[in-house]
Amino acid sequence: MKIKKIGGRKLKKRVAEFLQADDFAKGLYEISRLPPRQVVNPLFSFLCSIDERVKWRAITAMGKVISNLARSDLESARVIMRRFIWQLNDESGGIGWGCPESMAEAMVQNENLAEEFWCLLISYIQPEGNYLEHPVLQRGVLWGVGRLAHNRPQYAHQAAAHLLPYMESADPILRGLAAWAAGPIAGKEMFPQLKIMTRDPGRLTVYRDGRISQHSVGRLAQEAIAIAEKRWRHTQSAEGVVSGGSHERG
Repeated sequence: MKIKKIGGRKLKKRVAEFLQADDFAKGLYEISRLPPRQVVNPLFSFLCSIDERVKWRAITAMGKVISNLARSDLESARVIMRRFIWQLNDESGGIGWGCPESMAEAMVQNENLAEEFWCLLISYIQPEGNYLEHPVLQRGVLWGVGRLAHNRPQYAHQAAAHLLPYMESADPILRGLAAWAAGPIAGKEMFPQLKIMTRDPGRLTVYRDGRISQHSVGRLAQEAIAIAEKRWRHTQSAEGVVSGGSHERG
């Protein structure tokens, strides 16, 4: 069923109601039924919300809307992704709150977008790339890298080498997000630092699995080690099977 266009203020109010709904799954469904090019603008405004729940739900909804749009009109979805990139550019005069997170969410939900934009997301934590110096934006990029790493690790591996400096940051949020992001992509060279971090008492909130939850840096480091070790064991097992098969054929 085709949804009629809604005026600016009315649309923003409606989107706000969906983002604040007790049943967000239903709210997200209703947002996804609205005209995508039209609903993007109010969603952009909610990326700056001081209400953490609304902000993160707006990020989730933005990813959903862009992903849906990409399936029918990839170029229009690219335009929105480029808008995030522009907002993160010094020349834009903007701040870019929520932009790295929304980029990542769209990439998690749509592989075509992941293939095109993963390198740009990672460039924001590369000193030789488009490095972002603002600590709040750094948190957003690390969350985005973690979201991508936990869902499409093949597009996040190049970020691994750039996580170590954040693990040594004075900011517990940066340390915790870097540890969380590392699990699916960590190389063995990161293991000593992750082991040290298991004793880190710093605390932070992380949005994952649709919930905002409190964690210690140490707990996130423990989780990262467990995920990395499981991945390494799986890789070694697979290599053993291939090697065994080669010997049998020989």
